Amino acid sequence: MIKEMAIEVIELKNRLDNNESLNLLDVREGFEVEEFNIGGKHIPLGELPHKVSELDNLKSEEIIVYCRSGNRSGQAKMFLQDAGFNNVKNLTGGMMAWQANFE
Repeated sequence: MIKEMAIEVIELKNRLDNNESLNLLDVREGFEVEEFNIGGKHIPLGELPHKVSELDNLKSEEIIVYCRSGNRSGQAKMFLQDAGFNNVKNLTGGMMAWQANFE
């Protein structure tokens, strides 16, 4: 059974500050990544169905998906869950929440 899973920006920031090895997936468009980014693998949401095989080695790993506000990453999370990924978390509020808290 797949749980409804999310992660708050403060928890993610703490984990990054503790140098945890995380699988971050940024599903924003290229211009958004250029404006501001926290790292992570960049696959725009529209390209995810064609590039999901690039993530196959992470099917049993935690993946934290983010976008600008949390909408596209929510769609990406559902897509990945349907594709057999069982530990996908959506970053609540996306980069807007990140910047509101840490910039």
